[in-house]
Amino acid sequence: MHPIWLATALPALLSAVALQNGVPQQVGPDLADRNTEILELGLDRHDRFTLPVTIDGFGPFHFMIDTGSQATAITEGIHSQLALPSLGTATLVGMASRREVQLVELDRLVLGSRTINNVAAPVLQRGNVGADGIIGLDSLQDMRVLIDFRSETIAVADVDEDRSERGFEIVVRARHKLGQLLITDALVEGVRATVIVDTGAQATMGNLALRDKIRARRAIDVETTDVNGVSLIGQLSYARSLKIGGLELRDIPITYADTPAFEALGLKDQPVLSLGMLHLRVFDRVAIDFSKRRILFDLPREAVRSQGVRRSTNASRI
Repeated sequence: MHPIWLATALPALLSAVALQNGVPQQVGPDLADRNTEILELGLDRHDRFTLPVTIDGFGPFHFMIDTGSQATAITEGIHSQLALPSLGTATLVGMASRREVQLVELDRLVLGSRTINNVAAPVLQRGNVGADGIIGLDSLQDMRVLIDFRSETIAVADVDEDRSERGFEIVVRARHKLGQLLITDALVEGVRATVIVDTGAQATMGNLALRDKIRARRAIDVETTDVNGVSLIGQLSYARSLKIGGLELRDIPITYADTPAFEALGLKDQPVLSLGMLHLRVFDRVAIDFSKRRILFDLPREAVRSQGVRRSTNASRI
């Protein structure tokens, strides 16, 4: 049985970061284009964005958009209400555990004006998710997704639509693996690492291979709970810098642990970092273009000025 990975994790952390400016690019969903759909956002109890969806004509339900999870998932309340057809079981890989879970079929999942048919969805406990369900990578592959933290909106555009003329300051090319976009040329304290942009995680996590490479000092233990409800004790430490393309984040808290989710991506022995919402929120906008395999960042200039950050010497067009 092929495992399904859902990397969502919920550690409670505080962060203070600084940003580094880069070179403008012109890509991403165009918020002014009539073909781009802007969806109303809510917030789950972990301050992550949720979207209204309907399932087989029922709803709306509030689903978290999660670029760190392979599968779209529902919670047990929806399954009880709709009595969805069973597809058997699947192995669900979380940040802390592997568990057998029930798999059900969603005939029609509607996100805005887009309909996704025949979705095989794991059934989770709502208390472990914090929302009615998860919109995972399987439902996002034919879209460009733009999260605007200033206006608290999300825009989705089809891959065959014209690219936007709105500028992003940092554009990073990514590698595609199992539906996930992996940034492979990031540097953590000078050590090359793979970065995953994870909108379903609250904080930033790294594996032990990264911890050992940068010789991070252990600070405090942090308890993390994954989507299976299993706890994991990680080691919280601060990294002096994270560089991605022409941007730099400084003094970022990272929780280190070896997790089944990183192993499922084949990254157990390579330095890897999952960038969570606490750090994504320092940007004005983040766009994930699955069709072009690019991740785009828009920097808040007032935050850069107030932090007194100098221009990176390695900033370049990516």
